[in-house]
Amino acid sequence: MSGKRSIFEEVGDARARPQDAPRPTGMIDRAGGGARGAIRAWLIVLFVMVAAMILVGGLTRLTDSGLSITEWKPVAGALPPMNEAAWTEAFEKYRAIPEYRLQNKGMSLAAFKSIYWWEWGHRQLGRGIGLVWALGFVFFWLTKRIPAGWTGRLLGIGVLGGLQGAIGWWMVSSGLSGGMLDVASYRLATHLGIAFVILGLIAWFVFRLGRSRPELIQARRGREARLFALSTGVMHLVFLQVLLGALVAGIDAGRNFTDWPLMAGGFLPPDLFALEPWWRNFFEDDGLVQFMHRMAGYLLVGFGLVVWRRARKSGNRHSRRAFDWMAAMLLAQMGLGIVTVMHSSPWSIAILHQLGAVVLWVLILRARFLAQYPVAQSVRG
Repeated sequence: MSGKRSIFEEVGDARARPQDAPRPTGMIDRAGGGARGAIRAWLIVLFVMVAAMILVGGLTRLTDSGLSITEWKPVAGALPPMNEAAWTEAFEKYRAIPEYRLQNKGMSLAAFKSIYWWEWGHRQLGRGIGLVWALGFVFFWLTKRIPAGWTGRLLGIGVLGGLQGAIGWWMVSSGLSGGMLDVASYRLATHLGIAFVILGLIAWFVFRLGRSRPELIQARRGREARLFALSTGVMHLVFLQVLLGALVAGIDAGRNFTDWPLMAGGFLPPDLFALEPWWRNFFEDDGLVQFMHRMAGYLLVGFGLVVWRRARKSGNRHSRRAFDWMAAMLLAQMGLGIVTVMHSSPWSIAILHQLGAVVLWVLILRARFLAQYPVAQSVRG
């Protein structure tokens, strides 16, 4: 004898599934084909590693360690100096670059080892990411467990990772000659921007693989197009702010103009466009670069709150909560930025600000995803 059916049960469900009956499970997702769950777990590992890479890269910049290794050896460079002679050779190469001659002259070998280990760890983590990606991709590809339509997406992550390694060396090489004390700020911005693109793609793929293909197709029918478009705008603004933040870090602009909301007592920083040619100021003038970062932050928070207000009208509680988290993190990140500047960007606060950017990036992508693929809810919901 069958039990009573709930009035909220799907009308088209002619035979209700017993409440305790197990749902079909297993490694292979029959609906979409391929090992969706296993690939999602692999991508989550990659996501954590890339997020850690961004933070380690930030610490490498904040500790002025990025130029300590003056060669790019993707394979042989995996081994650090193994004896005193090798350490002396690496130190001599560092002593030949402008950063040592103009800024760190007289540095001891022990101090050099300290910055060397930061940069070596940064590069080693990059190698680890490449290895985890390659082993996972080859395994899923050879065992034919990649879902239909996903081979190109997963391969693209690896291609971007390889490109990122080359861009990393392009960035480092800019600080090894001439009168440069640091890497070129626009190259640092490119390097960080690619890292956020990779992180964003992995996060989006994790969100998609968390639901079956039939679920996604059904959810797409209820997409909130306006909210999706607005959240796409927020995403682009956050990406721009990340790039501007990299420019700030690249020239240590966050350590000057420590008053807020003014800059050196005025709305505009003094001596604007003092560098020649004029376009250099947008990359190398600490006052203008920090001013751009501040203004973009105000624009981002203002627009983000407008989008959040619009999201409050959504009929889907999951979407509303996602945009609530986005708005809360926007405000927290702005507060962190203000505190960072007012304390002249100590590494302990600056790295929290960079972590905040990673968290905000993911929360915006999640809100955007839920606007595109709303989670089904009951009539009561």
